Amino acid sequence: MSAPAPSRRALLWARRRAAWGEFARTYAQNRAGLFGLAALAAAALTALCAPLFIDAGELAVTGGPGGRFEPPSGEFWLGTDAFGRSVLAMVLWGARISLTVGFLAAFVSVALGTVIGIIAGHFGGWPSDVLMRVTDWFLVLPSLVVAVALAAVLERSTLTIIVAIGVTAWPATARVVRAQTLSVEARPFIERARALGGGHLHVMKRHVLPNVMPVVLAQTTLLVAEAIVMESTLSFLGLGDPSTISWGGILQDARSAGAISSGIWWYMVPPGLAIALVALSFTLCGRALEGVFNPRLRERR
Repeated sequence: MSAPAPSRRALLWARRRAAWGEFARTYAQNRAGLFGLAALAAAALTALCAPLFIDAGELAVTGGPGGRFEPPSGEFWLGTDAFGRSVLAMVLWGARISLTVGFLAAFVSVALGTVIGIIAGHFGGWPSDVLMRVTDWFLVLPSLVVAVALAAVLERSTLTIIVAIGVTAWPATARVVRAQTLSVEARPFIERARALGGGHLHVMKRHVLPNVMPVVLAQTTLLVAEAIVMESTLSFLGLGDPSTISWGGILQDARSAGAISSGIWWYMVPPGLAIALVALSFTLCGRALEGVFNPRLRERR
């Protein structure tokens, strides 16, 4: 007797496993992408495990275990700050806030840009014109200046930073998603879905969204890097949450303490390098994902 035919669910999962396997093999061919992924994994693991080996009490301004501006030594590998706190402990602890703000702000921005881009590309006509003119208006505005204005007006908190970054960084995503939506809408299976009675919501949710998700995913990695840099900039300008420790906040404290003019490099360089490394890692991952999802980019290489 012949074996029974596999069910529809089994075939679906088999295709998904094959697709993920092909994705992993293609991504593994990009060495820069692997380096970025490894660096991000290390940064995320450090942020998650920081409370396990760092005493939060030693990060308070009154609980520093060392002296003022001690240089790097065997006890304090990256020296201490103006309150005797370990700079290394502050950088590791600050990864929690900086990465959280980066991910959440990028999620808000990508979600807003994706919704606007899909609606504009699907409906066309005057809804598309209105949404794109609003997008263009936000696009020409300097996002950092708008974020500074929002952070200055609203209450100084981590949520304010997330909202300020999220509502100013979405136009580029909306433009990219709209272009991809127009490409998907021109394919024959969209006409078949409409002929079979599929409504607007069904077409956008079941057909357009899955096909634009690769672009959205690649855009997300790039926006996380941008959000981390913007959070650091806002915190450096004194608009961050004063009750939390972030990389930008450390730089702002170093500037306020006169570390720049005094040549206290161990107070300024570590958080700056952490920002640069994480932003570079997200950028490398984003470029690698673009190469995976766009075969023409792989052919150029």
